[in-house]
Amino acid sequence: MGGQVRLVNLVKQFGAFTAVDGINLAIPAGEFFSLLGPSGCGKTTTLRMVAGFEQPTSGQVFLDDVDMAGTPPNKRNVNTVFQSYALFPHLNVFDNVAFGLRRAHTERGEIRRRVSEILEQVQLSRFAKRKPAQLSGGQQQRVALARALVLKPAVLLLDEPLGALDAKLRRQLQLELKALQERVGVTFIYVTHDQEEAMTMSDHIAVMHAGRVEQAADPRTIYEEPATAFVADFLGVANLMDARAVGPSGNGVRLELGSGVVLEALRGEVSARGPVKAVIRPERVRIEAGGEPAENRVPAVVTRSIYLGNGVRILMTLASGQPVVALAQTSDSEALPSWSPGARVLCHLPSAALRVLSVAPAPAVEPVVAIP
Repeated sequence: MGGQVRLVNLVKQFGAFTAVDGINLAIPAGEFFSLLGPSGCGKTTTLRMVAGFEQPTSGQVFLDDVDMAGTPPNKRNVNTVFQSYALFPHLNVFDNVAFGLRRAHTERGEIRRRVSEILEQVQLSRFAKRKPAQLSGGQQQRVALARALVLKPAVLLLDEPLGALDAKLRRQLQLELKALQERVGVTFIYVTHDQEEAMTMSDHIAVMHAGRVEQAADPRTIYEEPATAFVADFLGVANLMDARAVGPSGNGVRLELGSGVVLEALRGEVSARGPVKAVIRPERVRIEAGGEPAENRVPAVVTRSIYLGNGVRILMTLASGQPVVALAQTSDSEALPSWSPGARVLCHLPSAALRVLSVAPAPAVEPVVAIP
């Protein structure tokens, strides 16, 4: 079936604006691969260049080792599902799904067989005679998927197809979509700004920012080992603290947070020196009853406690002035005192969970020239 995609030094400019700035990605056949990032980061433009709706300013788009950069969309073995499903309201489900096959002059019996097969896979066989207006949003989304998949593309491109659905249905369809991708074995390239969607469904994720790929890896690596402060902050909740790396400490590095607060960090760029970011996830932060500061234990004051149902989020301010968030599971928090605002505690930042990230140098500032 194929479906391997490679993007090589891919650039897209709109006048003086660079939307995609030198992307290099290799997407194996049969993967669920997500492009994740905020609005305006270049993820949809990248998807449109794979589809052929936009032409690269420079660089190459390979599909199964064939450069498709100059190939029109209808000649590429890819198909696209958009956020607006664009179903034909006057056609029933069967005819919507069969539309592309009929345009390709496929034999009638083959159309019946392939449409019936794909409707079975998306669990819509009993809705074949219904019109789109008689379907729920989730069912319409599955019709759009079936219409794209029935043409047997090597790659299916999905541009935020769950964005118009409510949160509960979106979570349900995330699982269905991943299960469908595994059944059909087609390469899915999925664009989203929703980190939960990307983490739930993807084999690999490329986190994008300002037209560049900040990090591409499996979901666990991106969450546990973010390569940049942007990735750490964008994917999940992270405590990002300004610090100064001042020297080695065992297998790690010694960090100064200010006001005499010194920590040891064992993860990340432990060879860095000077200004850095110290990163730790809220679920790795521990809160202890007040007492004398000890290794990686910093005096703190609770500012707020938020009950979340499955956990308690506790907001604190360290003695160094840095805000920190801790997340305690409900089962754990029941055994703990209720941390009310103003409570003085020790915030334990375990060295094995504390990660060091280099700070990117500030861009050069062009001199201001006075105009006479």
